[in-house]
Amino acid sequence: MHRSVLAFAAAMLVAVMTPGAALTQESDSHDGPLPPLLVILAHPDDEVIIAPALARIARTGREVRIAFATSGDAGPGESGLEPGTALARLREEEARCSARALGIAEPVFWDLGDGKLSILARSEDSPANQALDLIRRAIAQHGPGQVMTFGPDGGYGHSDHRMVSALVSQAVQGMGEARPELLYAAIAEGTLPPIPELQRWATTAPDLISHTVLYEPLDLAAAQAATGCYESQFSAEVRAALATVFDQSIWRGTVKFRSGL
Repeated sequence: MHRSVLAFAAAMLVAVMTPGAALTQESDSHDGPLPPLLVILAHPDDEVIIAPALARIARTGREVRIAFATSGDAGPGESGLEPGTALARLREEEARCSARALGIAEPVFWDLGDGKLSILARSEDSPANQALDLIRRAIAQHGPGQVMTFGPDGGYGHSDHRMVSALVSQAVQGMGEARPELLYAAIAEGTLPPIPELQRWATTAPDLISHTVLYEPLDLAAAQAATGCYESQFSAEVRAALATVFDQSIWRGTVKFRSGL
């Protein structure tokens, strides 16, 4: 997630959803555990925009796991590090910290190269085709009931975000009737704070929002703690303010999604 955007930006999840999309339904109300939720994103810290939702879903007893296509090796942010392996390992540790704060499973890192997912995408061994293969394997391995990712807008147009959205959509739409439900993170039209840097974020018409996840103070606190893990990306001031800004503008008590298929 781009630091200059989040620097100004600064989720109980009982889903108010379409039938059959009960993301926060308690496991003990069903025969056996509910299927996992798989979240596929581009970089460590991309989960911040939906963090309260992930915390709330995890509190219902569902397994929630994030797969990051890259480890953010080209985004030094506030770290002072040069792009490269050391930065990637630091950002992976921050993502693990975030996962612990949210109460979700250990994240997965595919380390395909920050900013490289759209390079020579048609080539057989391109990062995009490697990502597509890994996405298909992850879905087969974890058997999720839902897969979450960016919308086709990539949030604010980041090429890695757009490519992850396209590849996840391609993988899911190519499956049979047992395919997981595909959900795109959404920001409702009219909820962006009046900050110029945030006006680049894409919004979704309210009638297209199909799923909303209500969050409680406990989940918002988890989101705040998760954001605090990303010391390499955000200043102390931004880490302290970000979840509150999102809570008061973009989220307003619910994290929003729209159906991808």
